[in-house]
Amino acid sequence: MFLFTLFVWIIFNGRLTVEIMIFGLIISAVMYWFICKFLDYSWKIDLFAIFNIGLFVKYFGVLIAEIVKANFSVVGMVMSSRYDIEPVIVSFTTDFKTESAMIMLANSITLTPGTITVSAENNRFTVHCLDKSLAVGLNDSVFVDMLHRFEDKWEARYGGFEGIRLADKQITKN
Repeated sequence: MFLFTLFVWIIFNGRLTVEIMIFGLIISAVMYWFICKFLDYSWKIDLFAIFNIGLFVKYFGVLIAEIVKANFSVVGMVMSSRYDIEPVIVSFTTDFKTESAMIMLANSITLTPGTITVSAENNRFTVHCLDKSLAVGLNDSVFVDMLHRFEDKWEARYGGFEGIRLADKQITKN
């Protein structure tokens, strides 16, 4: 997050000088401290992202592939005069441990054409699908498997979810 805010600072300034870099470092450090202190962010998340960059790249690669496949599917449905579109609302539950995994799944579903996440609460998702064929396999999709891998790796690396917002409550150290 620190490097991201520094990068944004440099991009918004449009040039790189010593003064801009020094002010950027100071402002990024203050923003990072604020984010960690008041917005429930942890430096562990940054380390996890760095050490598992391959998982993130794979996840976003799969997401892009699914978006492209769904685009062709939706265009085929809309352009076909023989196909009767049957919208459906589907509910399913997952067993995610973190709120982050729920948010990533909800956003991945919404980004995929033909599906919109209507609700995501307490590990229960409600999804509107343009057609019932798009609802098949939502609860055991490749996204769910990959997000479970993220959670398993986090738990193995840090021994639990202390300080991370969970799907149903916040865990803090006593």
